[in-house]
Amino acid sequence: MNSSYFYSSIMLVAGFGIPVMAALNGGLGAKLGNPALASTLLLLVGLLLSVIYLLVTEGVPTRFYDTSIPWYFYTGGVVVTFYNLAITWIAPRFGISNTVSFVLLGQLLAMTLIDHYGLIGAPQYPISLRRLAGLVLMVAGVFLVLGRSTK
Repeated sequence: MNSSYFYSSIMLVAGFGIPVMAALNGGLGAKLGNPALASTLLLLVGLLLSVIYLLVTEGVPTRFYDTSIPWYFYTGGVVVTFYNLAITWIAPRFGISNTVSFVLLGQLLAMTLIDHYGLIGAPQYPISLRRLAGLVLMVAGVFLVLGRSTK
């Protein structure tokens, strides 16, 4: 199997997970009356599953930190925690399609900047007219699929 098709398929399924997670965790936060608790529970379940996966596939790690790696590579947990807290709190108030549409818009803008400048060690892919046109069309698409007015 072509790895591009395999990777694309896996990420397509992962993409389906974002609105499902928003609906589930937003609903849990609303039912508990506590979005922070729902977010914490989601992260705890994720931690447990990640540790199981790590131990099954790689075994017990021999090191957890490497001083040759820049510190900011260890801050992804801050980003995922912010995302999780934000989506859990906002999704029940703003709607799943509105919430995820703006998440997608943020992803599109961030990916373009990261690629163009080669930020955070990513390969550099300069913005071309073709990529810019695709970005503009995707941004327009995000606004066209909004579930309700954002006013």
